[in-house]
Amino acid sequence: MQNQENCYKNVWILSGTSDGPKIADRLLAINYSVFASVLTYKAGQAYIENPKLHIITGKLNNKDQIINFINKNKIKFVVDATHPFAVIISKNLNNACKEINTPLLLFERKSLINKTNNFFHIDNLKDINNVDLENKNILLAIGSRSLSDTANYYMNCKANVFTRVLPTYESITKAFGSCIKNSNIAILEPSKNNERILEKKLCDFWGIDYVLCRESGSYSQKNWERIISGSNMKLFLVKRPKIKNDYSYSFNQYQDLINHIIKSNY
Repeated sequence: MQNQENCYKNVWILSGTSDGPKIADRLLAINYSVFASVLTYKAGQAYIENPKLHIITGKLNNKDQIINFINKNKIKFVVDATHPFAVIISKNLNNACKEINTPLLLFERKSLINKTNNFFHIDNLKDINNVDLENKNILLAIGSRSLSDTANYYMNCKANVFTRVLPTYESITKAFGSCIKNSNIAILEPSKNNERILEKKLCDFWGIDYVLCRESGSYSQKNWERIISGSNMKLFLVKRPKIKNDYSYSFNQYQDLINHIIKSNY
């Protein structure tokens, strides 16, 4: 796959479709070989074609799989650019890299929350408890993993529950398999055009009072901030987990991460 003398330039990136392709492009431009792990075939299509780019699709189930991959492909650096709430894979990466002494670098987007009177930080998905929930319309923009349990909780609080999920097989299956009415489910990608935010039309159509999402720093979070700022709605943001604070090296700018990798190679 790579000859021995170039193995020092093997970098493994684990990421979604926002940051991973941008980091990979910069490394490929300076002759690094990049291994990019994604969950789905569609996510892999966000990366450009390049003979030095290797896309790996599917979940990594445990620490041993990670160690085997690093050793087999002679990985010099591992970049964790996974979702801020992807705590299981981050924990496994941390443990694996420490065990075999491989540098692990965290890339995490900044989350700059505008201070307004209708934005609130909460500790967990079921922590909206200082407002009247009865017969209010709450939109869950939290992904599909905890959707059913969270929806059930707020239904028991007598709220009307709606959701927006991504157009993936897993998300759609979990959404329609949840307790949420089919008519209260929307399937769409986060809008990337600031002038035309579909989520706003969704909120207007459903008459949403509250939006619940995660503090990810993603397009999705930024969209909800734009929509709710200056409106009568309230935005509840679940704080990021603290597990990733244990990393030795953390970056929120692409070039800072790239510069660290370059310096560490010499």
